[in-house]
Amino acid sequence: MIENNANINIRRGLIKLIKSELLGEPQIFWKYFLEISKIPRCSEREEKIREYVKSEAQKLGFNGSVDKVGNLLVKIPTSDSKKDSKTLILQSHLDMVCEKNESIDHDFTKDPLNLKIEKIENTEWITAEGTTLGADNGVGIAYSLSLMKLIELGDLSINNLNICFLFTVNEEGGLMGAFNIQKDFVSGKYLINLDSEEDDRYTIGCAGGILTHGYIDLKYVDMKDQFENPKVFSFVVKGLQGGHSGVDIHKERGNAIKCLTRILWRVNKDHHLGIQSLLGGNLHNAIPREARSTFCVEKDQVEEVSKLINDIKDEIMSQYRDYEPDMELIFKEKKTEKSKIYSQEIKNSLLNILYAMPHGPMKYHPNNRELVHTSTNLAAVKIQEKKLEILTSQRSLENVTRRIMYETVESIFRLPSLEIKIEFTQKYPGWKPDFDSNLLKIAKESYNDLFNSDPVIQTIHAGLECGIIKESLKDTEMVSLGPSIKDAHSPDERLKIISVRKVWKLINEIVRKIDAS
Repeated sequence: MIENNANINIRRGLIKLIKSELLGEPQIFWKYFLEISKIPRCSEREEKIREYVKSEAQKLGFNGSVDKVGNLLVKIPTSDSKKDSKTLILQSHLDMVCEKNESIDHDFTKDPLNLKIEKIENTEWITAEGTTLGADNGVGIAYSLSLMKLIELGDLSINNLNICFLFTVNEEGGLMGAFNIQKDFVSGKYLINLDSEEDDRYTIGCAGGILTHGYIDLKYVDMKDQFENPKVFSFVVKGLQGGHSGVDIHKERGNAIKCLTRILWRVNKDHHLGIQSLLGGNLHNAIPREARSTFCVEKDQVEEVSKLINDIKDEIMSQYRDYEPDMELIFKEKKTEKSKIYSQEIKNSLLNILYAMPHGPMKYHPNNRELVHTSTNLAAVKIQEKKLEILTSQRSLENVTRRIMYETVESIFRLPSLEIKIEFTQKYPGWKPDFDSNLLKIAKESYNDLFNSDPVIQTIHAGLECGIIKESLKDTEMVSLGPSIKDAHSPDERLKIISVRKVWKLINEIVRKIDAS
């Protein structure tokens, strides 16, 4: 395949990065991370990355098997086949969230990521230019391949331990690989999930979640039948931080859809407003960073409407000044050939729903005020096949409060007289923490021996595959760990370089202790 000049330059830049002393050890990790960053791997498009991992395993002498949904399993037996050995599963997911800034020209189906190093407060991070980095969960893939390489070289002995490397698909699209693992495809005494994002802690529990969708059949009317002399405008919200709707939901960041709705609802309340389009957000597990609308008002109301919009713009900018330094609210006149607008009933219902729809933390844990207990994310407004979809996601540490939250969203969808189709999808269980597991004991000892301090033991609000896998592997002890990653699921995603080495040492130490136990 012939590469264009831009991609060749990106590859050269990456190779230069990996050779730089700034990245440091382990070099084998960075080699694999570089290769992974060149391979497209959006959710539901994991074929190329799966083939790469399977091929690399085969080069090292380890065969992989693929189940009916595309999960990959690489098994490495103990060097002493006569022993009745325990099995450790190291688990990561193959896909990544594919998000980019609107100004960036990037095709996630073929373009390599453009990596770079940034120094923030004297700490070096690796990130991607204008796109998600895919450290979630590229680090898990790179760690796994690096461990295979160590075993193949004989630098990591497993005399009493079988190791299985499990790579799941479509985690970001709804944990679908974990949900569909075939019976007897994998089993083990211990499982280490490599999808956590802070290097000083172990995760041993997480929230469960569900998606709640509302679908509206769009009905249009002619703009000139509703307006004597319409003037058309556009309003764009962009530059927000966004982030992971489980990890960052409590950080007071703006929701682009809520900001846009706040303006349109007020204009509609006081003036004659017509909406041609209203779109925002993208993924269920990302806080919306961008939203936009095209709308019209009567020409003789333009002055009043403009003043109102600018007043609300100032309110929003003031509210988020400390949380959204790069926020842009762009209001301008627009030339358009379109003559259709949403019907009055749909316009009013849509704005009322979006304005009333909750977003953010709804409850904090009573014993830990820093842990979000229950939340909801107004994730996206999309148009698919002449239907407008409002996508939301709910998370909670308890099934009852999760149900109350998604029923609250359902009740808002049912408030208008408009017929709205409501669907619930991708319901997944939480992961109940086990503070007394032997694996956690080994992991804590390993951390203490290496770093002379105790790790943080936590339950998180984000969803992990452990809860789903635990449904099938009920007796398997599990922990989750990983290097420090910030702003996952957004183009600001970055991986702390020095953290990679720390977690690499930790994984090796845990494996050695399990093998010796």
